Formats: sequence, structure tokens, C-alpha cells
Amino acid sequence: MSAVEARLAELGLTLPEVVPPLAAYQPAVQSGVYVYTSGQLPMVEGKLPVTGKVGGEVTPEEAKDLARICALNALAAVKSVAGDLDRIARVVKVVGFVASAADFTGQPAVLNGASELLGEVLGDKGVHARSAVGVAVLPLDAPVEVEVQVELLPA
Repeated sequence: MSAVEARLAELGLTLPEVVPPLAAYQPAVQSGVYVYTSGQLPMVEGKLPVTGKVGGEVTPEEAKDLARICALNALAAVKSVAGDLDRIARVVKVVGFVASAADFTGQPAVLNGASELLGEVLGDKGVHARSAVGVAVLPLDAPVEVEVQVELLPA
């Protein structure tokens, strides 16, 4: 077990299986020393635990928890390419999309769920740049989607 996966276990978390693509793309690709994940939905055992708009059918607190799941799914996607999460030198960038009710403006607080998870798991290596974007709708009516870019250490 890698040190990162041991840290996940300390937090009571398990790295999930990689979420299968919903269309014609890969969950993650490597280019040089970087791994880019596709947008990760908050899938748990192949299903979305909740659907709808944040600030409407989904509370901001629920959405923050869903963003944590997205980040965990992103780590699984990174591992599928890198082979070992201990190869992560740092998380470079996180981009999050929040399916938002028309008057909802709390996207950054929702995406803190993903950012905080990466910090808890990776420490200083989890500190990153980030964008939090409100959108009208996401695939499968998911409330949140997160993509991650990481830099790897040499194999």
C-alpha cells in the first residue's frame, strides 16, 4: 500500500475503482510529467448519490461532500495512469463545475470539498490553483464535476 493510500485509510476512505467513461474519452491521460483527469462526477458504486442543481434540489453542504467524492474519483483516475499515488509531486490545478440554481453564487465553497480532501490526503503536495465555475447543467444531472491536473515524480 502506498503512503497516500495509507493516509486515505487513516481518514476512513478507500480509493474507489476508476469510474468508467460515459462517452469517447479516457478517465486520465499522461503527457510528460503531468496527468490530466477528465471531469470526474461524484459516482459511488456506479451511481450518483444525488442529482439536481446546487441551491435548488441540492444543498451547498451536500454538494461540498459530493466534491470530495469527485476528488477521490480523480485520485483513482490518476493512479490508473501513474501506477502509484506516491508519484504525485503536487496537484497543479483543480477545475470544478457546479450545476447551479440561477441565484446560487457559492461555487467556491462547494469546490472546497475537493480542495480540502486533496490537502488532507497529500499535505503540501495537495495545494493547488483552482477555478470554480457555475454551469446550467452537468452530465447525468450531476450537481458537481471536478477535473485535476497533477505533476508526477519520475518513475
